[in-house]
Amino acid sequence: MYQWRKFEFFEEKYGGKIPEDVTGEIQCCSSGRGKVVIGSSDGSVSFLDRGIKFDSGFQAHSSSVLFLQHLKQRNFLVTVGEDEQISPQQSGMCLKVFDLDKAQEESTSSSAPECIGILRIFTNQFPEAKITSFLVLEEVPPILLIAIGLDNGCVYCVKGDIARERITRFKLQVDGVSDKRQTPITGLGFRLDGLSLLLFAVTPDSVNSFAMQAQPPRLQTLDHIGSSVNTVTMSDRSELIVGRPEAVYFYEVDGRGPCWAFEGEKKFMGWFRGYLLCVIADPKTGTNVFNVYDLRNRLIAYSLVVDKVSNMLCEWGNVILITADKSLLCVAEKDMESKLDMLFKKNLYTVAINLVQSQHADAAATANVMRKYGDHLYGKQDYDEAMSQYINTIGHLEPSFVIQKFLDAQRIYNLTNYLEKLHEKGLASKDHTTLLLNCYTKLKDVEKLNTFIRKEDGIGELKFDVETAIRVCRAANYHEHAMYVAKKAGKHEWYLKILLEDLGNYDEALQYISSLEPSQAGVTIKEYGKILIEHKPKEAIDILMRLCTEQGTSNGVYLSMLPSPVDFINVFVQHPHSLMDFLERYAEIVKDSPAQAEINNTLLELYLSKDLNFPSISLSENGVDQNFTDQSVAAAMSKTGSGKKKIADSNDTIEKDCVERQQKGLELLKLGWPSDQEQPLYDVDLAIILCEMNSFKEGLLYLYEKMKLYKEVIACYMQNHDHEGLIACCKKLGDSGKGGDPSLWADLLKYFGEIGEDCTKEVKEVLTYIERDDILPPIIVLQTLAKNPCLTLSVVKDYIARKLEQESKIIEEDRRAVEKYQETTKNMRKEIEDLRTNARIFQLSKCTACTFTLDIPAVHFMCMHSFHQRCLGDNETECPECAPEYRSVVEMKRSLEQNSKDQALFFQQVKSSKDGFSVIAEYFGKGIISKTSD
Repeated sequence: MYQWRKFEFFEEKYGGKIPEDVTGEIQCCSSGRGKVVIGSSDGSVSFLDRGIKFDSGFQAHSSSVLFLQHLKQRNFLVTVGEDEQISPQQSGMCLKVFDLDKAQEESTSSSAPECIGILRIFTNQFPEAKITSFLVLEEVPPILLIAIGLDNGCVYCVKGDIARERITRFKLQVDGVSDKRQTPITGLGFRLDGLSLLLFAVTPDSVNSFAMQAQPPRLQTLDHIGSSVNTVTMSDRSELIVGRPEAVYFYEVDGRGPCWAFEGEKKFMGWFRGYLLCVIADPKTGTNVFNVYDLRNRLIAYSLVVDKVSNMLCEWGNVILITADKSLLCVAEKDMESKLDMLFKKNLYTVAINLVQSQHADAAATANVMRKYGDHLYGKQDYDEAMSQYINTIGHLEPSFVIQKFLDAQRIYNLTNYLEKLHEKGLASKDHTTLLLNCYTKLKDVEKLNTFIRKEDGIGELKFDVETAIRVCRAANYHEHAMYVAKKAGKHEWYLKILLEDLGNYDEALQYISSLEPSQAGVTIKEYGKILIEHKPKEAIDILMRLCTEQGTSNGVYLSMLPSPVDFINVFVQHPHSLMDFLERYAEIVKDSPAQAEINNTLLELYLSKDLNFPSISLSENGVDQNFTDQSVAAAMSKTGSGKKKIADSNDTIEKDCVERQQKGLELLKLGWPSDQEQPLYDVDLAIILCEMNSFKEGLLYLYEKMKLYKEVIACYMQNHDHEGLIACCKKLGDSGKGGDPSLWADLLKYFGEIGEDCTKEVKEVLTYIERDDILPPIIVLQTLAKNPCLTLSVVKDYIARKLEQESKIIEEDRRAVEKYQETTKNMRKEIEDLRTNARIFQLSKCTACTFTLDIPAVHFMCMHSFHQRCLGDNETECPECAPEYRSVVEMKRSLEQNSKDQALFFQQVKSSKDGFSVIAEYFGKGIISKTSD
């Protein structure tokens, strides 16, 4: 026992006398609910507050208070004491229950708590004996289970609500009791384990337990050694603790547990926050020593020589000792920081670690102790042991603190161990991963590197930063390890980067991409497609085709879910022929792609480009790269005489390829703009720009014609001075009957008038069509051709003669029409005047309607038609014979008035007519334009 280390983990908080208000000798004490309760020999009960000051008191019994217990769940006080005897045959020993929350007037100057229940302990069925121990268990308030131990080996039990007198009594007898030798009950203890309740009963010779749930309670003897009074207590784990001179014993439900050999007679025992409290009579000095034992760490947390202790209790986080001379001593536990400082000063780090662990300190506090212990070992250059302590601080101590120490000490093995643990706990950063892998590579420890990389092969996630591990392994030329990590972590771009950039293994890279999911394959090939197209163009294009067309159908919705070829155009930089091949193959399979317009635009640019690189021949024998441009090839070949023929062949091949591509471009322009579609499947503006930039005349002519830009079409022929093609074009596009534009002949005539060269044949042909469709007046034709000094009058002589003859005929026809209209107008005016001034004589003898003889009543109209009134019916206001003609005239007039308001119709007629002037003249002639509103 005396070999245990002693420490001052407790300190004296208060020492002195109990207040004088506590009268009589102290018989018993209890604690709980923030107060200390003292029972005295004069029957009084006193309450002390936190400052050990007298708070209140009252007279509980008339004679003496032997036992008391302050309950926890309800503010009740249960006492056992002597009161006045009612009769000599009846004992005065009573059990009382006081409700401390209710007060009743005791005298004019004081009040006492209300006594809610009084019970005579001894009756005829329960003979009187000396009470040696007392214990109360609060089951479910107000139900109490009271155990009273006697000096005859019996335990009287009272269960129920004492206040309402609803109780049951029963007696428990410890075996081995005889009349010759008394075996008192020296200690009691309750153990509640789930629904089972156990009552421990200790005698000087045995330790027993009663299973209270059995009926009757079942007795079990746990040990055949016992103890005296005040040396029995319960731990916070509901273990029974029994003190004997040679040792302290712990008991569980089924028997004796641990045993601790402490020398000396045990005077008092208690339990406080995991500590065992003992007052021991030291056999060597004869003094009483109060010890606080930390059994888990095998140390004495506090030791103090004391006088004779009469009571021991715990309250306010203190241990309170009361001596026989009514002195009181409070001992409190020091805070953890103070205890650790004390241990650190003595370099007792292992004790400190055990202490914080046993008292369930937080992990940060424990790690702090281990860090200090590690610092201590590091200072002693015990690096291995120091590292074992630093490893225990992971998660609480900044790793850089430890890493810096072992970098300075050049202890790479210890550092490696720390970094491994850091990764195992998932707390490593990118820098830690870098450092650990550098340690492995510096040590050339391939086995550990394999273990680190592959320790979770196929299971779970890697516990390190993947990209960092890949970079470090790659930099150290551990390519296989880097590829393994990349593949397992799904870092496909890193896997391919190593394959392509470091190992140049293009075939494996292609196989790897083919094994990926389509979405992942698309992402990786966007990033590394340039390298693959450069070295393995055919295989790379095959993968792209599978990505863009795999299981593709004509369903536009499904196609929209597949990658678009346009997304991969950037990988074909500097490889236009491969791009052209890819897009052509795609266009052959997918006819209605959502990206068809973008694909066609790209193909047009490739088809129409003149400077598209074309590696047609291998020039390696002359030291020239196959991918040189035309200029570089020519420059290289000019240095060697033997290369002249090859240069010519190369140029011919390039020219041939250009022509073939232009033919493909023209075909694409035509296929991309079917006659039944208003808009083409490509960008027309872009197509026109490409054709102009690359001088692709056929494409320009087709596009202008499709866009009905006929003037631009003939402008192309004019620019090339292609007279034959120009006239043929106008024949095709200038026929209004086929939707053409006849004004093209006027533009063509203007061209020949300004060309400044002899083009008599062409002009005569143009005049034929101008005359046929009456496109231009003769005066305009003469003015236009007069600008060309190379043309003679003979060119237009026949044309002018014919036009003059036609004009003469027209003039003569117009003159006769005028005369006719004048005569008609004159007759109409004369008739109107006659109607105004002269009377009408109606001489018809027959009805115009029925042709019978006309009789009265009759109706005569000014148009000289007469009718029977019966033949007209109700319509007497207009002539039935002339009414239809009149109505047609009125309808025509109404139509003309309506047309006068429709400006759009007027301008449309002017625009669509060959002779707009005649349309305007007609409107004037009908009085539409000249008519004004009132």
